[in-house]
Amino acid sequence: QLQFVESGGGLVQPGGSLRLSCKATERSFGIHTMAWYRQAPGNQRELVAGIRDIESTTYADFAKGRFTISRDNAETALYLQMSDLRPEDTAVYYCNRARYPGWDPRDAWGQGTQVTVSP
Repeated sequence: QLQFVESGGGLVQPGGSLRLSCKATERSFGIHTMAWYRQAPGNQRELVAGIRDIESTTYADFAKGRFTISRDNAETALYLQMSDLRPEDTAVYYCNRARYPGWDPRDAWGQGTQVTVSP
């Protein structure tokens, strides 16, 4: 299994931006489909965005136009650029390998990174 370390979360005002990072432990990172997920209190974990390669990405409806997923295979890193953040984006954000199709997560979860959007 791959392991991941997420970072970049924090407290931001509505309309603000954050860039989340995910560092994978294995050099094989580049061959895997990857995704960001999030879990808000009382809610199930949900897909935010996924990426197979630079040309193949998918976004949840709430993320379209506001979030951008990207990857740097040389750095074994996954990123999520988030803009126009809203209070409903408050959640713990996780990265993981993803099964394709379907985008179900494949590995154990890391600790995630907390994003709080509040005035």
